[in-house]
Amino acid sequence: MPIRTVQSNCHYCGYLCGFWATVEDGPSGQRLVGLAPDPSRYPYSERITNGCLRWRMNLEQIDAPERVNHPLRRAGERGGGQWERVGWDEALDDIAARLQDLARRHGPQTLASAIGGPHATYWPLHRFLNLFGTPNNMGIGQICWNTRIWMDCLAYGWPIEVAFDPAVTGALFLWGTNPAESDNLLFWRTLLTMDKERTPLVVIDPRTTRTARIATLHLAPRPGTDCTLALALIRQIVATGRTDRAFVERWCHGYDELVEHVDPYTLERAEEVTGVAAADVAEAARLFSEPAPTALLSGRGIDQLGPNTAPTHRALSILRAVTGDVDRAGACLVEGMSDFVPEIDLEMSAWLAPEQRAAQLNIGHSALQSYPGYEGASLLTGRFGKRLPMRYLTSAHPNLVWRAMLTGEPYPVRALICMAANPLVTYADAHLVHEALASLDLLVVLEYYLTPTAQMADYVLPSAGAFERPLIQAHGGVANFCYGGAAAVEPYHERKADYDVFRALGIRLGQEEHWPDETLQQAIERTLAPAGITWEQWRTRGIYVPSPHFAKHEFPSEPPIRPALREQHPVGDGVLDVPPQANQGNGTNAGAPGTLRGFSTTTGKLELACEYLDSLGGGRLPSPVPLPSDARRPYTMITGARTQPYWASSYFNNPHFRALHPEPTVQMSAATLAAAGLAEGQWVELSTERGCARFKAEPAEILDNVLSVEYGWWYPEHPQGEPHLSGLWHSNINALTNADIEHCEPLIGSWSYNAIPCAMAPAASPQGA
Repeated sequence: MPIRTVQSNCHYCGYLCGFWATVEDGPSGQRLVGLAPDPSRYPYSERITNGCLRWRMNLEQIDAPERVNHPLRRAGERGGGQWERVGWDEALDDIAARLQDLARRHGPQTLASAIGGPHATYWPLHRFLNLFGTPNNMGIGQICWNTRIWMDCLAYGWPIEVAFDPAVTGALFLWGTNPAESDNLLFWRTLLTMDKERTPLVVIDPRTTRTARIATLHLAPRPGTDCTLALALIRQIVATGRTDRAFVERWCHGYDELVEHVDPYTLERAEEVTGVAAADVAEAARLFSEPAPTALLSGRGIDQLGPNTAPTHRALSILRAVTGDVDRAGACLVEGMSDFVPEIDLEMSAWLAPEQRAAQLNIGHSALQSYPGYEGASLLTGRFGKRLPMRYLTSAHPNLVWRAMLTGEPYPVRALICMAANPLVTYADAHLVHEALASLDLLVVLEYYLTPTAQMADYVLPSAGAFERPLIQAHGGVANFCYGGAAAVEPYHERKADYDVFRALGIRLGQEEHWPDETLQQAIERTLAPAGITWEQWRTRGIYVPSPHFAKHEFPSEPPIRPALREQHPVGDGVLDVPPQANQGNGTNAGAPGTLRGFSTTTGKLELACEYLDSLGGGRLPSPVPLPSDARRPYTMITGARTQPYWASSYFNNPHFRALHPEPTVQMSAATLAAAGLAEGQWVELSTERGCARFKAEPAEILDNVLSVEYGWWYPEHPQGEPHLSGLWHSNINALTNADIEHCEPLIGSWSYNAIPCAMAPAASPQGA
């Protein structure tokens, strides 16, 4: 049988590494039979794959027996584990008819969606939702990505990318992130070889992680106290005269207010609140404020602080600003709008009518992450002709969606499309999620496997995976770089790319004119065309990264951007008119002709005191929120940290990975373990007011009485269907968490995965449950 090699990409993490794929063309179709890293694709590809555990699983998993290969329809009670195989036309015809009927009875907002990690292309789903007329797409952006994007955007005028360069950066701060586990590849290996005499590494994490062990300085604050620590660093830099005075005077707004605001956050107060020694806080402030650029990278440890998430990100934005480390080589880059078609146009957000936006569940709950909040921010970014992705940054709060499913208030949500997500395991408050999913009239899941969430579906639709579909990763539409490549083989069996599913469903619902590209490859070609990238270049090179320009605020002001009466979206063979509301936010560039460009903020400067957030009730400057306490639950639980080789709730069906890491763990200090009368490897039950789950006790270097608990666990080898749902309830940390909107951060809706009061007791193994 003919054998050939083609260039393609892995998709088992966000790097999308390039590979040479060996393909066999046989009577049963194309088959992937070999893989070898392709160092010609990206400059870093080979360095990543040399240490990666995941890419080798492609050959096993592309046709693994547990893969979903054909559309499945529920036969019997929801969650009963009984399925019948149906054809694609039958499945999509029925789904379309049921969605039409539900929209006729309840309005199009009755449909919601749920997404997860970077294993799918989300804009086709979001295009479908916009054209259907619903504002209710869910994700976990409130605890991953969104808050940082929002806070940096409103401080600097647009989101940033860390511009760490060992040859230029003077110090590197890693705050609430552990690249040894979350990355384990290129960035982690760069840290291992970095000259820390020249470039000190400072790690802020309550755990002594592998990353913390190689640090020049490790600060271990009590969980949830990061905002206080950041404000203390700012105060120390101000008090010791180590700000970049020229930069602050020329480009920062609200400095005098800031000085007064941070005055109470002394080194002594920081030590009292955070537990970090005053001398270490002072040393960290010194390292951050050295003349050479400082790069600061924060992670999910900050994103998941609940009510303290936005204040902490705001404080970190200010910390960069007062030292002049904004849009500076070696520190960070204020990104630009993409040269290729941006996310907001791909998702056709302009087609969601004002009355449909007004129906969003977030309105009245999340002042910034809502359509009114987005539209106000667009007036600022639009000064430089930039438009943020709308669907990600207005995503509906999950707690409000689950409540609407159960109560019908403020209106019934009766259908859910779940794509590349497993909300029963990865969304907060698993018991509430379970109750809500069980109540639906229609649940459609696009998946590789029968996850616990898929087991409750009316339809499970088989998704094409790595090497079966072309790829493009564009950082959510807030940066001018992208990478990806072509498919190696046609999808196995009856699997389809997500684009194909939503296009076919959209055509059935009258959206045909908005889906002119017949395939995802054609859609990607059209996406790349404005940047001058051909498909052949994409297939062979697979990356678009223009040279960065720093200190853009010092550029001469550009000619004003005049609002157009009507925009056009380049799709199909011609253009597709976009409704007039697409122009919201377009105005004139900050600064007059002949002046310097500045920043796309209310004042044209970096906003230490944020005018827009103040107008939303968020205050001009950040302040920490008191942490919860519960005398009945004496431990402090943190969760959400990544653990190699898994990724959220993925890869637990891989026998090699399970051999490496067979059981879910809760890490605690040796002193905590001894004080609780526990032994290493003993099963314990953790509990909050929401529920309980079981984990194996593991000693670790971590603050006393802090429990670091793995998340994402389910047991694919356990029985499917209710009441088991593949071991859903045994070790699911989200059975203990909640995202009640009343206790979430009010601007964006972040809920807490850190600093949660928790109880612990000895328990039996869950394996026999």
